[in-house]
Amino acid sequence: MLRVLAVDDEVPALEELAHLLRHDPRIEHVSTAPGGITALQDMVQMIGAGERLDGVFLDIRMPGLGGLDLARLIGAFPNPPRLVFVTAHEDCAIQAFDLEAVDYLLKPVRADRLAEAVRRLESMTPAASGPVPEDVIPVELGGRTRFVPQQAVRFAEAQGDYVRLHTADGTFLVRMSLAALERRWAGSGFIRVHRSTLVSIRHVSELRFDGGRVTLQVGSETLPVSRRHTPQVRAQLIRDRQLQGRPLSSGAIR
Repeated sequence: MLRVLAVDDEVPALEELAHLLRHDPRIEHVSTAPGGITALQDMVQMIGAGERLDGVFLDIRMPGLGGLDLARLIGAFPNPPRLVFVTAHEDCAIQAFDLEAVDYLLKPVRADRLAEAVRRLESMTPAASGPVPEDVIPVELGGRTRFVPQQAVRFAEAQGDYVRLHTADGTFLVRMSLAALERRWAGSGFIRVHRSTLVSIRHVSELRFDGGRVTLQVGSETLPVSRRHTPQVRAQLIRDRQLQGRPLSSGAIR
């Protein structure tokens, strides 16, 4: 089933579109946004929360950020949702289809045309059982949004209500708890090594025991492992290296 976002600055038109979509049995969830800027903010939050978004039904003429400009921004997203334009204007169809729109509906929207658009959207949406796209974290950088892929993150550390992501390209601060990030990336090769640190196993080059002190080498960083987490960390690293067919050395895992 599909999860979609409806975008229109005219409240009656937005409510009618959302009403029709919610009565389609192929639609699982409908979110709404009263304009392009709000829609963009909502989509960034959805990505940050790991929510799936299959399609966006959007108007074209909207103040602040129009539908075509919003569509171009959406196209830069990792794994962008499909687009269906819903508008009172016929003159933008060519531009819309240049942006790979699934359909182009004219207002007032007829239920049968909307149903056909949903059918097209469904046919172009990968089945839930297919490969899961790599997770990304959206990071706000001076008016820009950068998407940090999960595999690029070497480790994450808690900083109050934020988490700092460490990558080879630098560090990025996101508003999220470390516990939430740990749950989100459970089963993806990340392990808690300290109450304030979450580490990607794939980026660990060495585990050292030195006079009762346990540390991990992650890139150029040496990270402490708490006594509480040491047994789990050591067992996880051993399993990981065994699966890779890499031998273990005495006193350290390299």
